[in-house]
Amino acid sequence: MSMRMSIREPDSKFIKIRCPKCKNEQVMFGKAAVTVKCLVCEKVLAKPTGGKAKVKAQVLEVLE
Repeated sequence: MSMRMSIREPDSKFIKIRCPKCKNEQVMFGKAAVTVKCLVCEKVLAKPTGGKAKVKAQVLEVLE
């Protein structure tokens, strides 16, 4: 008797974003639990909401 286990896909992905101020590109987690700042100019790019983060930057792509 064989047992099948299903493995759930994660609900959130990593996303590549671009800072609107200095155009720096960086990767962040879609459900960030802390405020995400630009690594170059320190502008706030995303804020946690308890679920998916509220992104205040341009989303370039969703990484698999």
